[in-house]
Amino acid sequence: MASEAPPFWWEPADWRAWCLAPFSTLYGVAAAYRLASGRRAPVAAPVLCIGNFTVGGEGKTPVAIALAKQARKAGRKPGFLSRGHGGSLSKPHLVDAEHDSARLVGDEPLLLARCAPTVVTQDRAAGARHLIGAGCDFIVMDDGFQSARIRMDYALMVVDARRGLGNGHVIPGGPLRAPLIDQLRHADALLTMGEGEGADHVVRQASRAGKPVFEARLKPRGVRAVKGRRFLAFAGIGNPGKFFDSLRGAGAAVVETRSFPDHHPFDEEDVRELRRSAEAAELALITTEKDLVRLGHGSAALQDFAADCQVLPVDAAFAAPDMAGIIVDATIAAWRERSLR
Repeated sequence: MASEAPPFWWEPADWRAWCLAPFSTLYGVAAAYRLASGRRAPVAAPVLCIGNFTVGGEGKTPVAIALAKQARKAGRKPGFLSRGHGGSLSKPHLVDAEHDSARLVGDEPLLLARCAPTVVTQDRAAGARHLIGAGCDFIVMDDGFQSARIRMDYALMVVDARRGLGNGHVIPGGPLRAPLIDQLRHADALLTMGEGEGADHVVRQASRAGKPVFEARLKPRGVRAVKGRRFLAFAGIGNPGKFFDSLRGAGAAVVETRSFPDHHPFDEEDVRELRRSAEAAELALITTEKDLVRLGHGSAALQDFAADCQVLPVDAAFAAPDMAGIIVDATIAAWRERSLR
């Protein structure tokens, strides 16, 4: 089941965060120990991890796709490694974007598989071997920074520039997956997504630690199709507000919005309510690519509803044209250096 992050995580720390502080401390100690301990299995190919410090909604998937495309330009054969959030598989599985469902493999892997071979598995070492066996020689790991037990040659941490680290507390008092200082110690670089001052603190911390800081933003595609039109926009992603803002930035009139938990499994009652509301206000329906793949692999009613929805695809656009190349080259260089040890 999908779960929704408590709204107070993204507000200045209040009594709820402080009441949960003892539990956050315990969680943080355990998370820091997991990061620092445990053997990481070597991989016979460079591994670039796209992670984040907090729970969900930072824009990792478009970044992963952009860097896989850059790896292909560099002469590599990239493949994606994902846990497949929301999927039901236990063994490594090569995703079939045409026939697999989001319930089987998760929604993000269906998007990744359109770009390059994608394997979903909880055992990332086995998944890496599966990708290499399929001919891949550069692995982009979507998430898994805090938990994966494989060697990462380069860990790029993505942070939303507007909301940053929320209230700065560790789960369950806040959105941090582990104390910031412990996560930074194992990261190689920081990537801020979008505009805003919410990430200024972590940018300063990363700079003091000597970590490179890159910048990017989400760039919508197909802007002409939405400009000037009136929409009911809905999304079940980590940060629905980012999608709504992208729509407004593309010139769409976002008259009504509906937010659902991340990876929300839409049912027929959901789509009936959305359709009723849109028709009553004479609005077109629009959603994200991730939401559309979940709808498009559902029941006949969900598929019919998906066919009536528009989508606003987004790409990760780096602030400087050479940034993606720097990250890919650094990953390959780190892998070569470690392979010689």
